[in-house]
Amino acid sequence: MKIKKGDKVIMLSGKDRGNTGAVMRTDPKTNRVIVEGLNMVKRHKRASKQGQKGQIISVERWVAAASVAAVNKDTGKAARIGWEVAADGSSKTRIDRKTKTVL
Repeated sequence: MKIKKGDKVIMLSGKDRGNTGAVMRTDPKTNRVIVEGLNMVKRHKRASKQGQKGQIISVERWVAAASVAAVNKDTGKAARIGWEVAADGSSKTRIDRKTKTVL
């Protein structure tokens, strides 16, 4: 999975297409991510104590990693992520494939 926690991403499909947010959690096993403020759903929460009221809360749901793309900081557009290995082979960095800038 090329999307990491903390990355700023843009939604490519769905009801939030075109909106951006930061990745809160990733699940490489199922190839899904949770993006802050996107793909919100309403959850009905039962009262947990006597005298307390139930409530309806909005929470973020998992979205497929293929439905989001990392945002290039310089251009502000969606970026395809690639890898660049240092000449001596000691480090590996993520780059935007189009502009060759480090993400």
